[in-house]
Amino acid sequence: QVQLVESGGGLVQPGGSLKLSCAASGSIFTIYDMGWYRQAPGNQREFVADTTSYGRADYADSVRGRFTISRDNAKNTVYLQMNSLKPEDTAVYFCYADIRVTGRGLSDYWGQGSQVTVSA
Repeated sequence: QVQLVESGGGLVQPGGSLKLSCAASGSIFTIYDMGWYRQAPGNQREFVADTTSYGRADYADSVRGRFTISRDNAKNTVYLQMNSLKPEDTAVYFCYADIRVTGRGLSDYWGQGSQVTVSA
């Protein structure tokens, strides 16, 4: 089994910063892409950022220049540094990873979700 465990969400004022972490564990053979999506109330889940195993990153236009994705392959962990946060960034943030499990095929795995609230 594989688990993705997120941490780091919370309440922050507009203009503030938060850092999310997501650690994968279990019978992992290889992790390919890792990334983040978010879902605000009443909205569909939307792409935020992702990164390949060799560090190429991609961002949604709405967060480019404010958010930075990074990963530590030795720790099977992906991070999302969020700066200059806006109220419209309020959402539940979900990490994901494309993982080849030992002895099995390639599948997507998701974290449990972390609430990020940006409010004065």
